Amino acid sequence: MSVELWMPIVCGIIALAYGAYAGRSVLSSDAGTARMQEIAAAIQEGATAYLNRQYMTIGIVGIVIVVILFLLLGLKVAIGFLIGAVLSGLAGFIGMHVSVRANVRTAQAASKSLKEGLDVSFKAGAVTGLLVVGLALLAVAGYYAYLVSSGVEGRGLIDSLVALSLGASLISIFARLGGGIFTKGADVGADLVGKVEAGIPEDDPRNPAVIADNVGDNVGDCAGMAADLFETYAVTVVATMVLGSIYFAGDTVLMGYPLMIGAVCILTSIIGTFFVKLGSSNNIMGALYKGFLASTILSAFALWPVTDMTIGMDTVFTIGTKEFTGMSLFLCGLVGLVVTGLLIWITEYYTSTEYRPVRSIAAASETGHGTNVIQGLAVSMEATAVPAIIICAGIIVSYNLAALFGIAIAVTTMLALAGMIVALDAYGPVTDNAGGIAEMAEMDEEVRKTTDALDAVGNTTKAVTKGYAIGSAGLGALVLFAAYTEDLAFFIKNASETQFSFFQGVTLDFSLQNPYIVVGLILGGLLPYLFGAMGMMAVGRAAGSVVREVRRQFKEIPGIMEGTGKPDYGRAVDLLTKAAIKEMIIPSLLPLLAPIVVFFVMMFIGGKSAAFATVGAMLLGVIVTGLFVAVSMTAGGGAWDNAKKYIEDGNHGGKGTDAHAAAVTGDTVGDPYKDTAGPAVNPMIKITNIIALLLLAVMAH
Repeated sequence: MSVELWMPIVCGIIALAYGAYAGRSVLSSDAGTARMQEIAAAIQEGATAYLNRQYMTIGIVGIVIVVILFLLLGLKVAIGFLIGAVLSGLAGFIGMHVSVRANVRTAQAASKSLKEGLDVSFKAGAVTGLLVVGLALLAVAGYYAYLVSSGVEGRGLIDSLVALSLGASLISIFARLGGGIFTKGADVGADLVGKVEAGIPEDDPRNPAVIADNVGDNVGDCAGMAADLFETYAVTVVATMVLGSIYFAGDTVLMGYPLMIGAVCILTSIIGTFFVKLGSSNNIMGALYKGFLASTILSAFALWPVTDMTIGMDTVFTIGTKEFTGMSLFLCGLVGLVVTGLLIWITEYYTSTEYRPVRSIAAASETGHGTNVIQGLAVSMEATAVPAIIICAGIIVSYNLAALFGIAIAVTTMLALAGMIVALDAYGPVTDNAGGIAEMAEMDEEVRKTTDALDAVGNTTKAVTKGYAIGSAGLGALVLFAAYTEDLAFFIKNASETQFSFFQGVTLDFSLQNPYIVVGLILGGLLPYLFGAMGMMAVGRAAGSVVREVRRQFKEIPGIMEGTGKPDYGRAVDLLTKAAIKEMIIPSLLPLLAPIVVFFVMMFIGGKSAAFATVGAMLLGVIVTGLFVAVSMTAGGGAWDNAKKYIEDGNHGGKGTDAHAAAVTGDTVGDPYKDTAGPAVNPMIKITNIIALLLLAVMAH
């Protein structure tokens, strides 16, 4: 077995071993008092029950797709789908399992010092991060190695790997959307009745929705993000391998190059986790960034020997009329690292309490609810400008270095850092839960101050991760779009009566003078807006049911407000579980069915050439508007949330003032923006592209 096959598998196993080590370290920490453990157990029970029910529902859809893929494309394609789906779900489930046990341990550690609280919470996040990249790399590299050793090549190899991506994407969109509906339905409902109507603090044990809120943090921000980044990682690596197989037919080394990048960056991410240490300044964000910077710098240095060993720095490659060398691909990898750093920096600028955007929303809160919402919307739209320019620069530089394959390598290198990035994200729900447990267990005020400090940074890291995920998803989808157009050109060129006969007579016309291209762009541009609207409305309905339930309990259960009566926490959890499972189905099916429906409708209207052109343009429309919608929602929602926290820290009058009430309204609007609709656009973009690729495979079969 060649090095580009065995080394990614070994590094994937090392990632899992590190996850086991970090998980054991977290679980061996002090779990606190009996009361703290009782609260944590309720959160664990609710999160596990929700995830089990969610996966059962996804499983039904998955079985239907497996059968369809088996009948249309064969056994190995169906197996690829199963591998992607099962391992994506496993990454989310294990990450959530550690997260719901780390929260109480973080609260207990925070009672000792800020340093110990950070140590436990970040290690918990690192478990999820390294599991995500380890399982994703093992899935792609392991199945690729099996297919190659079994003699599978050409279209069979490509279709099997693309199906693996679809399996990961299916879990991702359901987990992101379902978890987001649950967590924001609970959060919005708890805030509207608890904070606004009853005037009680966040995470107050008298609030019947408080356990559901903490459950939601885990199923949405931990399990959902894990499945999301697993999918983005796997899809990007597979798309790059597909392009490599198209451009460099028969050159397995270039197909293995993205796997080698992922392998070495797992090692640099593991090393980077040991750099996360709190300094004398007690700067939490600075401590986390030490780990990220160490991983990035080490990855930049590691790319050189990996490129030289795998493909050779001086080796010349050709795509069309473009010639480039291994050195060009190395430079494309550096471009990916720079783009990652810039996207993280600009997302932090728009979502951190230290900078103008968040403080401007807080200041606008002094003049009322309406001005808070206006300023928040303005910030959310403004936040798209610089990321768009960064992504454009990355595309142009990478393309000039090594054509479309250069863009693919840049995105692959971006995703190779996913282990560290997911660790930063999964840290967030752990600290959020720790604060809730500290409040409900009536721990000392100083403990809550410590957990609040950790949580405020967690809000920023969650927003940063979403910005990174969306930026890389946009570039990754561009690679998938390139794979679609190149695949289509290949089928048309090789069509005959015995091979790819469906493509006989099909012509390629992607010019803007073609009305079907314009129609495709418009239809594609529509999808993220429609999808986002469906997600937002689902949260509104779920939150409304929580509001009614909390009001009912306040009214009907005597002694809740006096602390002598116990709320029925389980009722709110069960209510939200049913609502989230029900509400996630139709929006999640939209990107699965849209390319298929558009293709057959357009084939009926204008023929096969029109159908392929419309679907291709639709993919580009989804990428462009999806990028702006997702960045706007996630950055704007994060800014609204931290503007509220900025006021709660004593600015603009502090808690209980009119400015605070306005900020709570803004945060309520931003919640489904940043944690439901916005992040779910990420897998939605890629599913649309993957379905289009598989549609080509079905027509060619």
